[in-house]
Amino acid sequence: MIFFSHLRRRNWPTILGYLLFIGMMAMGYYYNVTFIQLGLIDLGERRLGLSESAVAAYMAALALVTCVVALVTGFLLQRRPPLRSLHARLRLVFTVVVVQTVLTAVATLVNSQLLFLLWIIVASAALGVGMPVTFSLTVDLIPVRDRGYVAALITALAYFAAAAIPSDWRIEQFQFQLLLPMVGGAVTMAPLSFGRFPFVNVWAQQHRRPGFAYGRFVRVAADGKMRVSRRLIVLIALMFGIFFIDSLGFLRIVHTPAYVASTWRAPELAPHLVIAATHVVAALIAGVLYTALDERHLFLWIFGIFALVHFMYTFPFRFGGGGQLAPAMLYAIAVSLYTVINFAIWADISTPNTIYRNAAVGVALSGWTATFISTALATYWRLSGISVDQHLRWVNAIAILFFLTLLSLPFLPSLPRRGRPSQFTP
Repeated sequence: MIFFSHLRRRNWPTILGYLLFIGMMAMGYYYNVTFIQLGLIDLGERRLGLSESAVAAYMAALALVTCVVALVTGFLLQRRPPLRSLHARLRLVFTVVVVQTVLTAVATLVNSQLLFLLWIIVASAALGVGMPVTFSLTVDLIPVRDRGYVAALITALAYFAAAAIPSDWRIEQFQFQLLLPMVGGAVTMAPLSFGRFPFVNVWAQQHRRPGFAYGRFVRVAADGKMRVSRRLIVLIALMFGIFFIDSLGFLRIVHTPAYVASTWRAPELAPHLVIAATHVVAALIAGVLYTALDERHLFLWIFGIFALVHFMYTFPFRFGGGGQLAPAMLYAIAVSLYTVINFAIWADISTPNTIYRNAAVGVALSGWTATFISTALATYWRLSGISVDQHLRWVNAIAILFFLTLLSLPFLPSLPRRGRPSQFTP
């Protein structure tokens, strides 16, 4: 990691940029995978007494509004240079953190469907604005050569916290766990957003430096323009596939108490620590692979391993034997692999001028849209009476099809490479 060279030179502005970005992204992801994805389901079903189908419809509304707001925000930032200044984006991040903190504090006061819908709309708007803005900070704060390692650290921290801290998946417990660090985040972001610190001015200029500017998968055409459009399309399709496969299987498993009671919701600490450690190891391995491989081999190895592991982790659920900790560990490996890619790749197929659009399109379409569709399908299958075994058979079939498709990629013609690689490719 070139972070250590900055540390040896005592380059404190860049070091602080690393720490801010890692802390902000890890906390944001932890908030999404706990409070949003699990806490809101508990709020709707247990506290408001809504049916599963009704809660699924509300979650679909959250995903849809988030996706639309993210796309609008990304393209607005793309077209309005004054909004792209670092100080302006830090103020947007501060606003999002404050809104999410207030929403978290009042979540347990929601006592009607109307308030639930209003809460979801405001939360969706905050998430939609936050996604392209926070991902865009990659080009300002993280050098190209360390983006894989930084993505690994973010993934490891977020999933370690989510897995290692025992929880009964109730909204009250998530609220208790999150409020203090969220208030701390708002307090930290306030002076950074509105003050005039010299190191923030350094951050504002870093995207112009060779080590930060153009992502490692950007190519420079003969006319000086950057060519990444076809890779973006292929990547969105691949990311859509793994988000869809992951959610479709896991959403059914977490609704089967026998499978989660001894793992993710175990009363003992040991299973939580094992799953958390697996997340950390898998994330660090993914970070090394991301940094070492070119894009063709990267997609083949990481997405291929994801599909194969996802295919394997449903076997013990279907055929029994060996307890439930082993498949939970396999799931931790699979989800850590693609999460590292998600945190690093959008900046690495972008320039400082296109990161807003690419991050918005990539995260909104590949992540939120795939999750929304798989959530709707998983809920429909469950309420239609499809058994867990049959559900997981379909998930296995999709995963192995995805894996076989990836195995065919080396035998297909490569996409034409117009121009030369960016001189900043590590």
